[in-house]
Amino acid sequence: MSRHRINPLSRRPKQRRLVMAVRGAAGTGKSVFAASLADAGLGRLCFFDTERKARLLPGSDGSAFDAIEIQHPDELPEFIDWALDGEGQEQGYGCFALDSWAMYFARKHRETLQAVRERTGDPLAKPTSDELAADQMVYQEVLRRLCVDSGACVVITDQIAAKGLEEREENEMGQVLPMTTGGLEYFVDVMVELSVRVEGFEQVRVARVVKSNSPAFPVGLEIQNPVFTDFLDRLEEGPSPATEEPELLETPEEPEADVPTGPTLDDLLDRAEAFGLSRADLVIAARHYCGTADLDRLRPEQISDLIDRMDARYGEATVTVVGNAARNGTADSDA
Repeated sequence: MSRHRINPLSRRPKQRRLVMAVRGAAGTGKSVFAASLADAGLGRLCFFDTERKARLLPGSDGSAFDAIEIQHPDELPEFIDWALDGEGQEQGYGCFALDSWAMYFARKHRETLQAVRERTGDPLAKPTSDELAADQMVYQEVLRRLCVDSGACVVITDQIAAKGLEEREENEMGQVLPMTTGGLEYFVDVMVELSVRVEGFEQVRVARVVKSNSPAFPVGLEIQNPVFTDFLDRLEEGPSPATEEPELLETPEEPEADVPTGPTLDDLLDRAEAFGLSRADLVIAARHYCGTADLDRLRPEQISDLIDRMDARYGEATVTVVGNAARNGTADSDA
């Protein structure tokens, strides 16, 4: 009989996959770009909507992709688990979008801030470094699950403040959204900034690469009116390993060790009980004759030696007592 183990060589990359972060001010088309994943031929799109604006996108009713509204930020990790490992797998999702990272980050941070101020009674109190570090672990886990564990193409949108106070970007709560690109840069392959230009009498959306891990996307590259396929097509075909390796390897099980023969600890305990000895008495004897006070670690030959010693010492006494009792009984009957 044999057991299976993972063959590390089977995990060499084979898939053409791209993880993108898309930043931009309001109205630059971040959500539209994220929704274009549905038309990239990657499988069904699962669109996590923290801003609850996906309802404005064509096909968000389920006809083109599944838009899932996140009503509370704590729902997001749960819904990601549902899509990757739970019942959501039945939908056959082949790509994922999170719209937007900044909204999720802002709402989670606000909860932490409110909790600290309620606890301290100070309306200006701020979280400690330990509390911020704990939050950071939660944020990174969301990104890791989507960008790494999914093994799929992913687009995560993020908001940035526009230049100038008159154009500053604010969320529905009237607060300027924080810059959160630091966490995203670690997990994504390419980061682009979306902006809107006027060329002639038309508005043109422009995506400019600001961070890249691939020579296919040099920093400064600009694509007009972009969709996800424009970037995916710039990648070469997925890696093709020289040899196809099996995913599982069979490892013969080690032969079973010979079962030791001889008396067992239960035999020793039974014999000691018959002689009126306690377990404590056995511990003392084992320490003296076998060099260990742990009865469970006694080897069969050590147990046998202790039994022989008990038989030699107490067995004769038992026989003598029994013989004397028998003779006394005979004498009493003669009397």
